[in-house]
Amino acid sequence: MVDDSRAQRMIVEAGLRNRGFTVHHAASGVEALELCKTVPVDLVLSDWMMPGMTGIEFCRALREMPSDRYVYFILLTSKSEKSAVAEGLDVGADDFLSKPLDQAELRARINAGERVLAMERALRGNNALLSDTLARLRALYDSLDRDLVEARNLQQSLLRERNHRYPEGHISLMLRPSGHVGGDMVGFFEITPQITGLYAFDVSGHGVASALLTARLSGLLSGTSADQNIAISVGRDGPMGRPPAEVATAMNRLMLSEIETERYVTLAYAEIDRESGRLRMVQAGHPHPIVQHADGSITFLGDGGLPVGLLDNADWTGFEAQLQPGERLLLVSDGVTECPDPDGEELGNEGLERLLRKLHGLGGAQLLDALMWELANWHGSEDFPDDVSCALFEYGFGE
Repeated sequence: MVDDSRAQRMIVEAGLRNRGFTVHHAASGVEALELCKTVPVDLVLSDWMMPGMTGIEFCRALREMPSDRYVYFILLTSKSEKSAVAEGLDVGADDFLSKPLDQAELRARINAGERVLAMERALRGNNALLSDTLARLRALYDSLDRDLVEARNLQQSLLRERNHRYPEGHISLMLRPSGHVGGDMVGFFEITPQITGLYAFDVSGHGVASALLTARLSGLLSGTSADQNIAISVGRDGPMGRPPAEVATAMNRLMLSEIETERYVTLAYAEIDRESGRLRMVQAGHPHPIVQHADGSITFLGDGGLPVGLLDNADWTGFEAQLQPGERLLLVSDGVTECPDPDGEELGNEGLERLLRKLHGLGGAQLLDALMWELANWHGSEDFPDDVSCALFEYGFGE
């Protein structure tokens, strides 16, 4: 209660104390301002006309003080002009009471102030809770982001060697998830000193679940022994390649019986005889394997086939092809062939053939990097909507 009249302060204070309020009073705006700096005041009743600092000036100074709580301000005045009311509202007053005070009206105005303050406290509590929740969520997201970055690094480490040269040819691999982690994987392994397995597969969906299944399946195509790699069997003379169609069948059986997931996998697998250039292959729902000839022309291989992990009795048919020196085999994911331009048109086989003809003079990692640049140019950005992966074998591009 701020008023230069002590009698007026005592009258108002007596009525407020009877209603359970704790009342502080000041004889001037300066004294009230100092009081508000040390006491957590909820509501102010201030006379307008006081010597020194007026009620208007006190209200303006109070609103400029830093505070984490709202103070409800009622001006007591004998002024009734609209301009005076507008001036009071403009500096931050919430309500007005005419002097001399009517106790019933005073109670009603204070009740209104209490309702406003109750809502302000509730909002302040909700804001504090929201801020705390947001801080916790931010910490959680930061932790998840760190985990996903580490998961990305771990997934990329599955490509133990991205470029490998043999006397007979050169293998290059490229893997670009659309998010932190993805469902694509490419790789190669040794079956015998002259035979290499080259694969590309794509787990349906995106994110952590697809990445975990990708890691599990890549383990089926790693190692150089039959007990480590489903593409290797044991013959009379030692390790030998299992027919590619049987590789798809074995992966299908493992997915349906052991992994028990609702996701499926597309697969392109090639067994490469590096001395002769002979290819034994299987295509299971993956984009068609590509042979680029020495003159830059393109041949798409395979007839599609079912994805792996859908049907228990699914069957695949292998096929063979022959590479000539100077030719190359390319396995790509549907993140390449189905990459859309800004209007939604997919690149498709024709678009991919056009790009490969254009890049015919490049090889190895340079070819794959240039292909990614051309794909980004087609899409309009490097943020591809799907994982992108490529596995390349160039025959006769040896050491």
